[in-house]
Amino acid sequence: MIRTRTLWFLAAFALLVRLASLGLYPLMDTTEARYGEMARIMVETGNWLTPQFDYGVPFWGKPPLHTWMSAGAMSLMGDSEFAARVPHWIAGLLTLALVVSLARRQGINPALTALVLASCAIFAIASGAVMTDMALTLGLTLAMMGFYLGWQGQYYWGYLSFAGLAVGLLAKGPVVIVLMALAVGPWLLLQHGFTGTFQVLWRRFPLLSGTALMLAMAGPWYYLAEQATPGFLDYFLVGEHFSRFVESGWQGDLYGSAHDEPRGTIWLFWLYSALPWSLLLPWLVWRRARVCQAGVNHPWLSYLVMWTLAPMLLFTMAGNILPAYVLPGIPGLALLIASLVSEREMKVVAGASLVTPVLLLVAVVALQSHELRDRKSDKALLAALPEAPLYYWQKRPFSGQFYSEGKALEANSLEQLPVQGRFYLAGRPAALSEPLESKRLQCEPLRQSGKRVLYGCEAVQ
Repeated sequence: MIRTRTLWFLAAFALLVRLASLGLYPLMDTTEARYGEMARIMVETGNWLTPQFDYGVPFWGKPPLHTWMSAGAMSLMGDSEFAARVPHWIAGLLTLALVVSLARRQGINPALTALVLASCAIFAIASGAVMTDMALTLGLTLAMMGFYLGWQGQYYWGYLSFAGLAVGLLAKGPVVIVLMALAVGPWLLLQHGFTGTFQVLWRRFPLLSGTALMLAMAGPWYYLAEQATPGFLDYFLVGEHFSRFVESGWQGDLYGSAHDEPRGTIWLFWLYSALPWSLLLPWLVWRRARVCQAGVNHPWLSYLVMWTLAPMLLFTMAGNILPAYVLPGIPGLALLIASLVSEREMKVVAGASLVTPVLLLVAVVALQSHELRDRKSDKALLAALPEAPLYYWQKRPFSGQFYSEGKALEANSLEQLPVQGRFYLAGRPAALSEPLESKRLQCEPLRQSGKRVLYGCEAVQ
């Protein structure tokens, strides 16, 4: 028999492995380095209202909560990888605490729930990554927890549900409301029918005052952001929440190119992002066939199923997706797994929970290899450079911006390079032929790291 103490130990092991890894590798291009640089600029400029894609260039792609998180830690601990990542680990820890609390209230083993969530692949990765998804997941988890407890008759939890939606609005926008609607809408219809759904919502939830609370928490930033940079709301609400998902290869993205995956790919993303539990779930369903057959009419189990499925339902027909988009449903999966596991399967679960932290350790060790680490970050390329202007030829990566403390410039023509004095020039070897062959520049290679070479150059009069 696996003791509860052992389950807690394994969950803590998974969390602490991730915590210990946060400062052991550089911020990676493109996502982590981009959001890390935005946080660094926020601290440097003191502009905490509008995240900036570059100095003076507003970032309209996402609300600022994830930037506030990293910038707050960086203002206290400096511009380090650990400081940029640790707030997202804390958000993961808070999400886990909410899920454990909900499990305990529903009579589900809280230690087992914590273990399943902490050892899920996408949760472990996102809880130490500089991106938006863990903050969104924290908000949706609070909203889903508050909704279920409110449905059970604890009226005040409805306010916390709306507070969770406000967190999601500041983390990633109205998508949090869509995700929750996809989960609780069909579930309410299943439990109460069409007319009963509206009656339950009105009687058990503070719809008007809760909505007012949500708007009071999130609305001021949206208003001030539009006033500061007019056009934000149109781009964010229409472009980011509609066009990017329904238009294949959407060209309106101001901050890169839209992904274009085959429709339905989100289910494949879920299959490997939810490992090892995505493979264990069918086995548990087969072992609990009777329970699962009754689950359609079982409020708790059907609620968890809808929570788990909501991200895939939303993004099934979307092409512009990433594996992290499945993350908001993972807390529901953890509760579902914990609800289905019996004492007989506990050893299998305990063994499966070791897969992710062990693979994470292997990945961190592998990232110490210069070849793997430097392929996705220019930290080593720019390490300990004497003071001189730095230029990237044709394309400046976000890691180059971050590790140069915003001093790296981009040059696309010889006219943009200095006409006198010494400077550094970085770029991919195949693209550097024009400046290296120029008669007005003398350049010598200093180092190569990953995909780029760094030259020391001097303008010849």
